[in-house]
Amino acid sequence: MESQTLKEANAIFQQSWWLDTVAPGQWGEVVVKRGDEVAARMPYVIKKKCGLTALTMPPLTQTLGPWLRPSKAKYARQISEQKQLMNELIEQLPDVDYFCQNFSPDIANWLPFYWAGFGQTTRYTYRFHNLEDLDCIWNGFLANIRTDIRKAEKALIVRTDLTINDFIRINSLTFKRQGMELPYSHNLVKRLDSACKTHNARKIFFAEDAQGRIHAAIYLVWDLHTAYYLMGGGDPDLRNSGATSLLMWEAIQYASKVSTIFDFEGSMIEPVERHFRAFGAIQTPYYQITKMSRRMRMAYHGKELLKVIANR
Repeated sequence: MESQTLKEANAIFQQSWWLDTVAPGQWGEVVVKRGDEVAARMPYVIKKKCGLTALTMPPLTQTLGPWLRPSKAKYARQISEQKQLMNELIEQLPDVDYFCQNFSPDIANWLPFYWAGFGQTTRYTYRFHNLEDLDCIWNGFLANIRTDIRKAEKALIVRTDLTINDFIRINSLTFKRQGMELPYSHNLVKRLDSACKTHNARKIFFAEDAQGRIHAAIYLVWDLHTAYYLMGGGDPDLRNSGATSLLMWEAIQYASKVSTIFDFEGSMIEPVERHFRAFGAIQTPYYQITKMSRRMRMAYHGKELLKVIANR
């Protein structure tokens, strides 16, 4: 696939160079044209396991779903156009056992997928939709966030000149503290970092103390539309320094220079959601769209039945 920046994308995650990196040789797309112009586009990633085929989300990728050409038609006509374009996309999708994609928050209309037999779960992220007034954003932080930032500013410096290996080490500590394995490989993170650097689409922020200890790190990616908090981590032995809040504030300020929206890549995990909410961003829904073949439903329910039997 070509690696130039495409305008037919809701987010950085739909760029061909991103997909080449996180799903090399595994992704494709369906396209609808009107004349010589692309009117709709929908990338997908194919995975095969145990004789079953799925279109699902690749690692480190928040959203995929359809991109639809903006329309200036009357609202009712826009909805009609969306239905037609989505239907044409759906008709071209490969026949698979399982489909699961997170749609961009920009896609509010998923009805054509519902009519085609897909299901939907509403998920949430937090977003600052306007980064122009940083004072307003600061004033919207809860008091504990502002206190953490002020405390961290007295004891820590923010660095952006350390390496991806430094980031991976801190990122891994967060998962290790929870007894979890890193959900993506070190090699993948390094490949993605290289691709993002090539496209001037990432910055890594580190909080370091006077002893040279890194307290926390966060990884920011962006396009002209939205900047995303993609990954982060902290040293569990130094987690009360306020470093993460400081870095998030630094990232928000930097994002205001390169993009128009800041997305926390919101989590459905309650403690993480609570922390993101404290920054005062807007709770923003997005849709997870799914569908199972009859064969997949039988396999899924059979697996669930085995779990019940095994736990008796």
